[in-house]
Formats: sequence, C-alpha cells, structure tokens
Amino acid sequence: MAAVLELRHLTRKFGDFTAVNDISLSVEEGSFFSILGPSGCGKTTLLRMIAGFQTPSSGDILIRGQSVLNVPPNKRPVNLVFQHLALFPMMDVAENIAFGLKRRKVPAAERKRRIDSILERVGLAGYGAKRIDQLSGGQRQRVAIARALVLEPSILLLDEPLGALDLKLREHMKIELKKLQSQVGTTFIYITHDQSEALVMSDQVAVMNAGRFEQVDTPRALYDQPATRFVAGFVGESNRFTGQLEAGGQFLAEEGLSLRVAAPDTTSGDAELFIRPEAILLEPEPHLNALNRFRVQVRNVIFDGSNTRVLSDIKGTGHEIIIALPQNQRFAHIGPGSEVDAGVAAEDCRCFSSQD
Repeated sequence: MAAVLELRHLTRKFGDFTAVNDISLSVEEGSFFSILGPSGCGKTTLLRMIAGFQTPSSGDILIRGQSVLNVPPNKRPVNLVFQHLALFPMMDVAENIAFGLKRRKVPAAERKRRIDSILERVGLAGYGAKRIDQLSGGQRQRVAIARALVLEPSILLLDEPLGALDLKLREHMKIELKKLQSQVGTTFIYITHDQSEALVMSDQVAVMNAGRFEQVDTPRALYDQPATRFVAGFVGESNRFTGQLEAGGQFLAEEGLSLRVAAPDTTSGDAELFIRPEAILLEPEPHLNALNRFRVQVRNVIFDGSNTRVLSDIKGTGHEIIIALPQNQRFAHIGPGSEVDAGVAAEDCRCFSSQD
C-alpha cells in the first residue's frame, strides 16, 4: 500500500535543545498510526510540524509524494483534533461542523449534504440541532472528529484527544475511535503517552524517546519483542532485574538469581533483564525442563477484574516480582505467606545492555 505521509530526516531544534532528532518515517494510506512516548519526548512538536504550525530545522515532510514544507497550515491536506476539542459552545452541532466548510466557501446545499453524511458516519445522525452542552463527553469527541473529517483531509492528526475524559469513557472511546477510523478509511496519526490507547487502536506504533524513534512496529511486536531497553520498560508492565550477562546467555542478577536468556540483545557485561508478569508460571509441570525455576513467597493476592495479580518476593533474594494469572487459572490455596514454585521460559527473558 502507498505511503500517505513520509518524514525524511526531520529535525527541530530550539536553541541548543533538539526536540526532534533526525526522524524518518513512512505511514501507509488508511492506517491508524500512533506515536507513543512520555511527556517531553518530542511527539507534539513532531505533530505540529506535520500540521504546519512549526517549521523543521532540517528535513522534509511529504504528503502523497509532495513536499509540504512551503505549504501553510490551512492549505495542507491535514486536520487536527486537540485534547480540549475547541468546540464553539454558542453554535449547535451542525454549525460547529459547518465552520470549516463556510470558510472554504462550500455552497449551502453541499454543506448540508456533507454534514448529514458525516453525522451518520460518526453515529450522530439527528443531532445537528443539539447544543454542545446537551452532549455527553463522548458525543462531543465525535463532533470534534466530524468537524475535522468533513473537510476530507488526507490525514487526521489527533493530539491526545481522550486525555480529558474519565476512565470509563476513555475505555469506550478507544474502541469507538478504532471502529470509526476503519469505517471512514482516513489515515489517523494519533499522539499519546498512554500505552493502552496505542496498543488497542493502532495498526502501527512508533515509540518515541528523547526526540528519536526507538521502535516502529505492530502493537504485538512492541509488546512481545521490544527492540530496546527503553521500549521493554515503557511498553506494558515488566519485572526488571539488573546484573551481569555472561557469555552463553546466562544472566546473574545482583540479588544472586541466575536465569538463562534466549537470544540476548547484548553479548556480555552490565545488563537489565525484563520479564512480563503473565510469562511467569506458578507450580509449573515437572516435565517442563527448559524453564528457569525459582521459588517465591507470596506477599499479597490482588484481583483487578481481568487478572489475579500475585505480589511476591523471590525466595533467597528478596527481589519483588509480580505474577499475573488469567481468570481461567485459579490458585485458591495461594495466599499471603505461602511459598510456591515458579518458572519462566528463557525466550520470555528479554535482556539488554545497561549502556543502551
């Protein structure tokens, strides 16, 4: 599939500070692409350069093969949805959506046709005459997206649009946004610091740190096969160990625990090891000889709705470890103070140099 957006060695400096550092990227037409990273990593600066609100220090931005560096924001085939939506409270829903169309001098009959069509597509048919203050948070979100999509942009840019919503509505809107993007077919580029949003909605995710992309991959690959120490620690939850990796793939944690590592991302020396909580097996079958085995002492057992989380210490080391059990695995006999055998496969132990 053709690329709708290309970034070529894009850099943005503010004096001596480099906010975006030599980024290259290709985004496929019709995809949901997220840029995920902590506050201050440069993701909003990158979005503003794509929108045309900031000028790169160097590099190029191409939309459908054409450079847009000298194209002003209002002439670029992109539109932007902000976190705070910026809807006009004195206008009804239809008037909010019509705002950009009027500025482009779209005839009244065509405006009505496009407004009715987009309201249908975002699930708000019949809401055109409603005031903004009569809408729920999720409905306002859809009005903001409809106002952007009615202008038929090649790319819709979304800058943390769910950040102001409460948790339950945010969870609902993640699914709604993904469904909406699939229905309209417009390329979405979504900025977020929330890994759950990025993993749930995206076809591809770029993990950003200190102005650079650490890894650009599918959500599944980011979670299962992180390419760097930063990605392993930032995406998802992990138990982390510091220590030494020895030749041959044996990791010796500072607390004395020794674990075999499959295909380490470093050869030897100071290293960090990451193990997902759900990768740890409790009371593994004796015939599973390939497992790293250790004993844990349970401190607490917590039910969080989707998992049972076992908070433990590794026996003999004092190292805290979290174990996540899916709902179909029940260990009613395990409680605070109990000791249990545990195991983890070598391929589920991700090891990286501490120097990265």
